[in-house]
Amino acid sequence: MLRLFTTNQIRKVTEIEGDWDFSPVQPEEPIPQAYSYRLPVPGCWEMHPAFRTYRGKGVYRRFIEIAEPASLRFNFKGISHTAVILFDGVEVGSHYNAYTPFHTRVIHDVIPGRHELIVLVDNSFHEESKLHFANDYFTYGGMIRPVGMEIISPIYIERIQFTPYWRDSIWGGEVVVHVANSSGAVASVSVAINLAGALMELQECSVVAGATVAVRGRIACPDAKPWSHESPHLYLLDAKLYVDGAADPSDDLIERVGFRTVTTNSGRIQINGEDIVLKGFNRHEDHPMVGAAFPYSLMVQDMELMIEAGSNAVRTSHYPNDERFLDLCDERGILVWEENHARGFQLDHMLSPGCQEQCLACNEEMVLSHYNHPSIIIWGILNECASDTPEGRELYKEQLTQIRHLDNSRLLTYATHHREKDLCLDLVDIVSYNLYPGWYTNEDPSTLCDQARGWADQGGGLGKPMIMSEFGGDGYYGLRDATRVRGTEERQADIIESNLAAYAQKSYINGMFIWQFSDCRVVEDTGWLLSRAGTQNSKGIVDRYRRPKMAFEVVKKYFRGSHSSISV
Repeated sequence: MLRLFTTNQIRKVTEIEGDWDFSPVQPEEPIPQAYSYRLPVPGCWEMHPAFRTYRGKGVYRRFIEIAEPASLRFNFKGISHTAVILFDGVEVGSHYNAYTPFHTRVIHDVIPGRHELIVLVDNSFHEESKLHFANDYFTYGGMIRPVGMEIISPIYIERIQFTPYWRDSIWGGEVVVHVANSSGAVASVSVAINLAGALMELQECSVVAGATVAVRGRIACPDAKPWSHESPHLYLLDAKLYVDGAADPSDDLIERVGFRTVTTNSGRIQINGEDIVLKGFNRHEDHPMVGAAFPYSLMVQDMELMIEAGSNAVRTSHYPNDERFLDLCDERGILVWEENHARGFQLDHMLSPGCQEQCLACNEEMVLSHYNHPSIIIWGILNECASDTPEGRELYKEQLTQIRHLDNSRLLTYATHHREKDLCLDLVDIVSYNLYPGWYTNEDPSTLCDQARGWADQGGGLGKPMIMSEFGGDGYYGLRDATRVRGTEERQADIIESNLAAYAQKSYINGMFIWQFSDCRVVEDTGWLLSRAGTQNSKGIVDRYRRPKMAFEVVKKYFRGSHSSISV
């Protein structure tokens, strides 16, 4: 399942799921002659008994049957974390970063018959890998998200961007259709749009061989209803491509969109002009039965548990999420802070060769591939990185400027733990703090929250909305004791309640994201952060198997109750 809705009626798309041949290989070893294993795709190789802790390289192989001459493109939703793609022994694509999708280039004039598709995957940590390294979550290996094979026209729709707007009491949107020409000749193209009962033809234009052109237009949709947390109305945006004046379309692409606006006024966050307080969780894509390769049923389970707890928001810590989960957020009205893949970078790491380039590539892929999700209202970058240094500030500024250029319709933030030393708060729309009173410090949550507001006001965030982006404490499922000592479910519940009780009384708080929704696996390494008991971060309000802890009921009391500003 690539998406939760049909994306094409004309273009033929085949999902390539099921068992693939697999073999681990040494770093310099060529493509193997024999494959000893069969692994599921999507899937993480750590789920196989032979590869529970394997970190290195592996080769996947699948044979493709083509019935008639065709041009092909393969759509990979996520490979962890480095991939090289070969078709009949020829490299047709490569990619770095587990959490963003990519396509191969178009493979022309594929003859009928049996063809070999090979994917070389590497999840090892090394000097060239700046986003994937030993960290406080686990980097799995394998083809962790779905794969699709497209029979593509030489001239085709590459992607669509839809930006809604509210004007003269009518919903409308700016539509940008990116048309690619992989043929050897110039072509004339036009695009017909069908959206929410409105029809529009975008102006005809030319696209030269090997280029991509952006075909633009604005469409008014007087019958459209707004998307919101309470009423998440969605519409299919159907784009059909016509080439050289042909009467019939040669390609199509369907996106699903919603009409909503996101603003900040008077120190608050608004959806469609109405103030909202974000009540949510930080969520890792991690489960002991599947690793990072979530099937739809487990995504729904997470979603329903978060909704049961009273959540209206989720932060995709610390990387872009599977697009099917974002589809679920669209459908359920869950507001999303989607984050790029960067956590805990020290300044020397940020300044090392390749780091900023890999961050910028992740940002672009995240924004462009997930642009049309109405649930995404915030883009986030660089969690707990070097925002307290002048050099780090320049890197933050470059990334934030990049995202504003790609999408100026959403809000920008980053989560900081640098307190009064942070130097980048003037660069964002929302100030966000990771603070752990009651766990890492003995500070009073209410007093600390007021201090954080003061740091924000003095550090460039005056008048901006403020979010408590991380807070919580460890609680080991089933460890209950009347002493309420650290690590018990009782102590965790106490910590979360003291935080929520404090934030519920602060009118300037615009959101709170508990760390975290579920316990998750972490990389085993040296240092206190990477030597957690059982290689597990146990701050979830549910455990790895989604069994609720005592803290779950505490969260329900505040998220579903009427506690001052928390209920706005």
